[in-house]
Amino acid sequence: MTAIDTLISEETLAEFVLGQRWFGSKSREVAGISVLESIPILEEDPRLALAIIEVRFHPGTHELYQLPIGRRPSASGWQHGIICQDDEHIVYDAMTDPAFVREVVRLMASGTDVETPAGVAEFRSPDGRPVPVPDDVRPLGAEQSNSSVVLDEKQVLKAFRRLGAGVNPELEMLHFLSAHGFDHIAPLRAWYSHTGRLIDATLGVVQDFVPGSTDGWDLVLDVLRSDDPHRFVAEARTLGEITGQMHTALASDSQDEAFAPADTSTEALGLLTATVDEEIERIFRDLPQDVGPLQPIAGRGQEVRELLGALTVGSAGRIIRHHGDYHLGQVLRGQDGGWVVLDFEGEPARTLAERRAKRSPLRDVAGMLRSFAYAASASRILNGVPAPAGWEDAVREAFLEGYLAEADQTLLPPGRQNVDRLLNVFELEKAVYELRYEIDHRPDWVSIPVAGIARMLELDDDEEATPA
Repeated sequence: MTAIDTLISEETLAEFVLGQRWFGSKSREVAGISVLESIPILEEDPRLALAIIEVRFHPGTHELYQLPIGRRPSASGWQHGIICQDDEHIVYDAMTDPAFVREVVRLMASGTDVETPAGVAEFRSPDGRPVPVPDDVRPLGAEQSNSSVVLDEKQVLKAFRRLGAGVNPELEMLHFLSAHGFDHIAPLRAWYSHTGRLIDATLGVVQDFVPGSTDGWDLVLDVLRSDDPHRFVAEARTLGEITGQMHTALASDSQDEAFAPADTSTEALGLLTATVDEEIERIFRDLPQDVGPLQPIAGRGQEVRELLGALTVGSAGRIIRHHGDYHLGQVLRGQDGGWVVLDFEGEPARTLAERRAKRSPLRDVAGMLRSFAYAASASRILNGVPAPAGWEDAVREAFLEGYLAEADQTLLPPGRQNVDRLLNVFELEKAVYELRYEIDHRPDWVSIPVAGIARMLELDDDEEATPA
């Protein structure tokens, strides 16, 4: 596939990659981009390869990305994902080409290894149940940090764009949860990966598609537009139960070093609060003082830091592998009314080592609670329909009741009060991150994290005012 590589200049490759949504380092200064390895997938028209590209930054760091590449004759009139073209050839991002997807599926179905001078690409399906080569291939929604396509409305192929060294948590978690009896996932059907001198990395996975499903975010917004918005309270309890079952499953194997629960050290808890404290100080130092939506927390940075200091717990429970990016957009409700949890790869902006680290399961819980708050406010911002009074509190409590009924209690701090205190730490951490993000990217939504921080300050005030 060298012929494809030589058709793409470094300047052209850089222009294409920097314009893609899956390229996550747009704010960094790029020193250069090049193809390090090209894995042949099909060596007849359309010529197809799987390239590993390196993006180099000043001063001396780099990232690796997966870029499938196709080449067709110019006369073919191909128009999708074009990288470059001349009078003879069109070179394009092959994730837009059903022919590429079919060839990758065929390789996974046959358990093929493709060797190159730099390494081996391994294509696998578990338990001898190969995925059928699809007739129909379509993209799944808009491009995000990864690229996903639907195969015959039965499976989904997700290609990881940015590559990290080691097994991707998505593959690792799906294997583990399937083996330990957690059924609320889209089953793993196949995967492909790379080993070699450049990197050992998971390149992509195939899971079952959940037809007719609605993600939790859209479901909540629809419910809040309905005549009975409080019907989601029962759904929230069920979702809490499933979340507790997921964490119990993830903590169920003490013999697997990658998943065995561990005790939370005092040092780790201190580092967490110190990190959050630093972020609070930093963002409140730079907080504009004359912006209306910020007024409920303007000038209250010291109060927020004192709130964090007051949220101390004697025991933080245990740490486990967890979802890592848990919110309403990561869960689906199927046509049968059941919930399915998706996207176990963790936060794409974090390193693979960070995403595989063990943490308190209450981080996931806090993520979902903040998602409820976002949905309640988004209903007003997007649809002009405010959530009814008391809706968010009722949904939060139902979710927590369901969670606490199913979660392994040894993972949590002893007593509901300590659980709530540690949850508040994680919610505060999340809300402060959200505040920074919304100020920088979505000023019209800044009132959402502001309300979350103000709510915690008000709760703290109420506690202090309550007689002992």
